[in-house]
Amino acid sequence: MSASDKPYITEEDGVMKVRTCAWSPPGDHPVGCGLILHVKDNRLVKVEGDPDNPVTNGRVCVRCLALDEILYNDKRLLSPMKRNRADRGKDSWTKISWDEAYDLLEAKIREIWDKWGAETIFTLTGTGRESTLYAPVYGPAVCNTCNGASTYAFSGEACYGPRATITNYLLGAGVPEIDWAQYWEDRYDHPGYQVPKYIIVWGKDPLYSSPDGFFGHSIIDLMKRGSKIITIDPRLTWLGAHAEYHLQLRPGTDAAVGMGLLNVIISENLYDHDFVERWTYGFDELAEAVKEWTPEKVQKVSWVDPEALVGAARAFATNAPSTATWGVALDQSKASTQAAQCFLALCAICGYIDVPGGVTITKPTSFIGQWRYDMSDTISDEMAAKHIVDLDGKYALFNSGAAMGGVQGDTLLNWLEGKWADRPEYYKLRMCWIIGTNPLACMADQPQRWYEAMKDLDFIVAQDLFMTPTIMGLADLVLPLSTFAEHEGLVTPNYGRNQHFIGAMNEAVHNPNTKSDLEILIDMGKRMRPELWEGMDTPDKFFDAKLKENYGYGLDEVKAVPAKMSGYEYRKYEKGLLREDGKPGFETSTGRIELWSPVLAAFGEQPLPYYEEPEFSHISKPELAEEYPLYYTTGGRHISMFHSEDRQEDLTLRRLHPWPLVTISPHVAQKYGIEQGDWVEITSPQGTMTQKANITEEVNDKFIHVEHAWWYPEQDPEAPNLYGVWKSNANNLIPHESVSVTGYGAPYKNGICKIRKVSGLDHD
Repeated sequence: MSASDKPYITEEDGVMKVRTCAWSPPGDHPVGCGLILHVKDNRLVKVEGDPDNPVTNGRVCVRCLALDEILYNDKRLLSPMKRNRADRGKDSWTKISWDEAYDLLEAKIREIWDKWGAETIFTLTGTGRESTLYAPVYGPAVCNTCNGASTYAFSGEACYGPRATITNYLLGAGVPEIDWAQYWEDRYDHPGYQVPKYIIVWGKDPLYSSPDGFFGHSIIDLMKRGSKIITIDPRLTWLGAHAEYHLQLRPGTDAAVGMGLLNVIISENLYDHDFVERWTYGFDELAEAVKEWTPEKVQKVSWVDPEALVGAARAFATNAPSTATWGVALDQSKASTQAAQCFLALCAICGYIDVPGGVTITKPTSFIGQWRYDMSDTISDEMAAKHIVDLDGKYALFNSGAAMGGVQGDTLLNWLEGKWADRPEYYKLRMCWIIGTNPLACMADQPQRWYEAMKDLDFIVAQDLFMTPTIMGLADLVLPLSTFAEHEGLVTPNYGRNQHFIGAMNEAVHNPNTKSDLEILIDMGKRMRPELWEGMDTPDKFFDAKLKENYGYGLDEVKAVPAKMSGYEYRKYEKGLLREDGKPGFETSTGRIELWSPVLAAFGEQPLPYYEEPEFSHISKPELAEEYPLYYTTGGRHISMFHSEDRQEDLTLRRLHPWPLVTISPHVAQKYGIEQGDWVEITSPQGTMTQKANITEEVNDKFIHVEHAWWYPEQDPEAPNLYGVWKSNANNLIPHESVSVTGYGAPYKNGICKIRKVSGLDHD
């Protein structure tokens, strides 16, 4: 590698300093942290933040700082490997070349095409990684199957998809986000920008997660400039402790709290009358729907103090401009659609949509967006008709394919288990391609059911940086991935749904043993369906072509700057910049923000927000209240880890957080004789798991909080242990198919449980 003709490389004393943006793998959401990678003799020797990056300004997370420990870890996958199908679950792998791996994969796909049909192939995709952009194409454009695009082993598709879908229908735009001056190089000094007066942080802990392209530390920047915080969260997070108002709700009651906030704002006449009159549809119906949700009723359902609710509503509505951000907690309940309706309605009736210091929206765009949809639309009508759906007729909105595509996660497990084996439309699935996911540890509700259901597939291929429980338990072929330091790539925050910049991932270290997800896709696409892949020889040529098609500039122009900023124009709805026909308004069925949704009504869902009690609670299941006296919420994570990654014992990242923690209040701990660091068994009506006690007042005496995605790479890799993947697995607690009629939202973050102190992780 040479610095000549590469403006992103400088050289000093034999060390190459390569400017880049981080995405993944290893895992990271598309914040695109600006980095300078120091490389000597083709080896990474130092990572530092890029002070010239206008988004992150030299700040960098611990995962990026520990990148060298990932690159040079002796457990990293550095060769394709295969094993006999009969040896699944055994550590009996044989190293092979990339050509041998591709030959084997091609032969298996063609065998399945000939024997059973391409529809018997499906893909499983993860979340947050760079592969999110490319994985939807593996199924249709490589395997010619209707069961590929954006398919998750995830009940209710309960991450980002619910929010993206409801925003499509109610706003006709990409997912909304805080205005943190993220679109311009001069950031907070940009002319016309205003600092938000208040920020609602709802179901999100962005300082630790920085999800989907949102740089969590920007909230600290705004607080320093005067923004005040309102948090809506069962836990008292750091932001909650520094908030003007903290609404500590019962897990899963977000819709009730949202309707209570709307009730206060509407009944006290605090809403923006002009915006409501000109740009919203169904306000009178919304006002009637939330009328009964007085602060006192909200408290009975959600535990939220009425004074705090009223104070938060008044502060948000009367301090323009204010803004809000929402997190995965709103997805991870059965009432995800209703909670999202409330969130969007709050922002809309206060007049905070698309104004300085308010809530930003853009038309969904991506440098590969149209390509992805075009490549997914390459199967025949006959093949498309074989797409897996719930044969009992559920989830019509999801199966319309309007937002996510793919196979609905609960439906897929039911299909694998043969629920409809006696129906003429049913066929047996034969092959799975696993891309950017470790479902047995991370996503799959009732993970042992998924394991048993997939064990009998004829062929499974997976690609990753490290061996995982999912690969060890199920795969026949594994393909080793390159890190973002070892390949060319592009960062697109919010997956193109509210993109504030494009950043270049520049290859800093050459590794001939590994390939990126996109490289594998191109290589196999040219083998299997070459007519679709003409001219797409390498990732850099692919990026250059797609950038020029979408934006009129090429890859070199992106590489030449720390970040290619998108710019932003406010009040696009007044100027015809959100609709395809160029008229003022929003790209919805009514041309307005739909507080009453004709689309939801058409798919059998109520058009207005409402409250539905979670399936497992002391109210819906009073007969279980005595046996399961506590509520739980899940999804906890440490800043050193990305979902199920970074668990290897020799990593600094693991040493920073060596064990999974269940957070318990001091009173509850005393009641059950639990002390800090004790092992605790948590049991729901669905299953059991074990984690270590973390005793703190960030939770109240009515619920506990458990971490997700834990497994133990230091343990026995072979089945049935599979690196201890079942032992601390929060998804053991989650009921299967507790999902709304839309097909979205599942109770990963709310349920009932009991706890007891145990002797250790491997207790009797």
